Amino acid sequence: MNESPPSHPAKVLAFDVFGTVVDWHTGIAREVQALRPAVDGGEFALAWRAGYQPAMRRVRSGELGWTLIDDLHRLILDGILEKFGLIDLTEVQKQQLNKAWHRLDPWPDVVAGLTRLKSRYTICTLSNGNIGLLANMAKRTGLPWDCILSAEVFRAYKPDPATYLGVARVFDVAPADVMLVAAHQDDLAAARACGLQTAYIERPAEFGAASPKDVSPDPANTWHAQDFLALADQLGC
Repeated sequence: MNESPPSHPAKVLAFDVFGTVVDWHTGIAREVQALRPAVDGGEFALAWRAGYQPAMRRVRSGELGWTLIDDLHRLILDGILEKFGLIDLTEVQKQQLNKAWHRLDPWPDVVAGLTRLKSRYTICTLSNGNIGLLANMAKRTGLPWDCILSAEVFRAYKPDPATYLGVARVFDVAPADVMLVAAHQDDLAAARACGLQTAYIERPAEFGAASPKDVSPDPANTWHAQDFLALADQLGC
């Protein structure tokens, strides 16, 4: 926890979603193993996620036109099916598996933590996921967002400044009135470069319990919390 709060309290909390709000590794592993029990679900989840940044770089570079994450997920999926012995899946099965990203479960602290934070702040997503995906996820698990913002709104993927500054523009506040809450230091660093406040959330099991992630504090962040409940404590919610 930071020793002293910032002199300028945030008004809007914008949340990264994959890894910060929801446990993608467990969810994807569960879905592929339900479909094909012989597949190592954990390894499959890691391989699918590993294609995420390279796919978005293809959009940023102009190699691909603007493409929703649902469609990028499908491109990545098609590229790893053979490696995992899934080339024989039907088109319906592939479509269903691709929608697994809509059905991810939140970490245990999330719904209660968001509910507390919402009592004092406007809370929204700031995710590279598309709006339909984020809305389906929220509806399924009761995520109490005030607003769903996405790369789709800004037609730019994080860490493009248009995403972070776009939150401030949507709510008609200064960038310093917005705090990005995320479990990824690179995302937070990009937000700070745009003038946002930042809160790091520890998610050591993001890549699976067998591969714990370094969750060391970065003093550049405004806040550092174990989870959303701890962040709510720190912010007085």
